[in-house]
Amino acid sequence: MQQFIQSKENPKLKHLRGLIEQPSTRKKHAQTILEGAHLIESYLNSKQQPQSVFITETGLQHPENQIALTQINCPVFILPEQIYKSLSTLTQATPLMAIIQQPESDAHWKSTLDTLILDHIQDPGNVGTLLRSAAAVGVRQIIATKGTASLWSPRVLRAAMGAHFTLNLFENADYHDILNTFNIPILATSSHRPTSIYNIDLTQPLVWILGNEGQGVHPVLLEQAKAVTIPQPGGQESLNVAIAGSVCLFEMMRQRLLK
Repeated sequence: MQQFIQSKENPKLKHLRGLIEQPSTRKKHAQTILEGAHLIESYLNSKQQPQSVFITETGLQHPENQIALTQINCPVFILPEQIYKSLSTLTQATPLMAIIQQPESDAHWKSTLDTLILDHIQDPGNVGTLLRSAAAVGVRQIIATKGTASLWSPRVLRAAMGAHFTLNLFENADYHDILNTFNIPILATSSHRPTSIYNIDLTQPLVWILGNEGQGVHPVLLEQAKAVTIPQPGGQESLNVAIAGSVCLFEMMRQRLLK
């Protein structure tokens, strides 16, 4: 069902803008925004439906949007070009935006599953990249401590490119809850420790902890983990956390494929 919206004062647009701009609105309604046909198709492929979709008349003509729209079973609101541009956070994407309900996680994380813990990682691009790498290697359980960028923010969703819809995500975790849970080895990355990830058996279930871009892993977590490093013979002091985490995850996968 398609409906036209002409006024920027329309309550549906005010709600949409709040979800785009305000974390408090996303938290209150447990909703978030997907923008772009690729991300929306990834969501649809997970057998879920948006609550509403926003598009322009030009966007209706785009082939990628048309494919996505054939799978959508929710209200579709057509906006004037200028109103859509005032809402969009993307400069190059073909106009298509959806409101989705944030999925509920399980009651608690599992203590024996491969897990990625994001400790106070603040950059949405880094968080999204790490979610994407985790999904690529088959790590499905993600825990984010308090202070980590919101996993369901539009910027993290864009960076993760659909990885969210294959993951079980937990946010705002307390350090002590994390440490008292796991019955499998816990590894934490640190550029100041001698043990190389290439000298460790990564074939059994593991917990990886990746820390804040500036301060690294919190000492409370680091004390309970085995600290490992990625050798850098080229002399760089440290790697970007998204790169470092991806290197660790893909080394784990490489070892398991050879087992």
